[in-house]
Amino acid sequence: MSTVDIIIPTYKPDIALLRLIDDLERQSLRPTKLIIMNTEEKYWKELLSKSRENPQEKYDNIVVEHVTKASFDHGETRNLGVKHSNSEFFMMMTQDAFPRDKMLVSSLVKAFEDSDVAAAYARQYPKTDCNLAERYSRKFNYPNEPMKKTQKDLPRLGIKTYFCSNVCAMYRRSVFDEIGGFTHRTIFNEDMVYAGNICQKGYAICYVPEAGVIHSHNYTCAQQFHRNFDIGVSQTDHPEVFGSISSETEGKKMVAETIGHFRQVGKAYLIPHYIVMCGCRWLGYKLGRNYKKLPKGLLPKLSLNKEYWL
Repeated sequence: MSTVDIIIPTYKPDIALLRLIDDLERQSLRPTKLIIMNTEEKYWKELLSKSRENPQEKYDNIVVEHVTKASFDHGETRNLGVKHSNSEFFMMMTQDAFPRDKMLVSSLVKAFEDSDVAAAYARQYPKTDCNLAERYSRKFNYPNEPMKKTQKDLPRLGIKTYFCSNVCAMYRRSVFDEIGGFTHRTIFNEDMVYAGNICQKGYAICYVPEAGVIHSHNYTCAQQFHRNFDIGVSQTDHPEVFGSISSETEGKKMVAETIGHFRQVGKAYLIPHYIVMCGCRWLGYKLGRNYKKLPKGLLPKLSLNKEYWL
């Protein structure tokens, strides 16, 4: 039977993290290790002080490592987590995603029965409080049909070829070691940079809709701006992956389909705010793509990950 470790970066974790840990421990394929890469030890201590239980005392497979906020990096912190793993596969999750059922881990493992598959990612379902635009984006990015993607799909799928979200994604350890892991310093997008690298080396990525997690955000316009600024920065910093493809075509397609969906369900009054939201995304992205032309003192103010610039 395959062995799987699960790695979760955390920051200011709350009681919901303990529920996530319980959900993962009850999976049909239980993780060999559950590795928590926590930013700032004081926040972990605060969680334990508010809780009646310590997950390290409740379960025998919990590893907790602490990093400082100044040293946190989307790629390197995850690499440090992988160093604690000895399993054939490891799964990345975020602290705000929850398994839809007990088959999440086992469903992702099945994708690796094909020897050329190096990564597989789960379907994301919206939370109950998710707004309509975000709910539709889940349908757009996470359809019902499974998909196996390779470099040959780039002319057909464009940037979606490299889509593989670390909200919940599983990786083959041998390939991870072969290519040197996630990029060692990145502002964002470490999952897509990695996906691009493995595709270019001849491996495949699988989308597994049977593997589901509950995860969504109701971002404000400002949050969308900052997030897309960081996406733009990451794409500029990795021309080897993103230099020859455009993400704007896919973005325009989603905008058009979302507006059509609003009209179809009788919610056309949501369109003006949605257009403003998309404008904030686009502006943030364009500024991120051109960040090298901007004053250095301005960059932390535009970015979601301000420590990256310090």
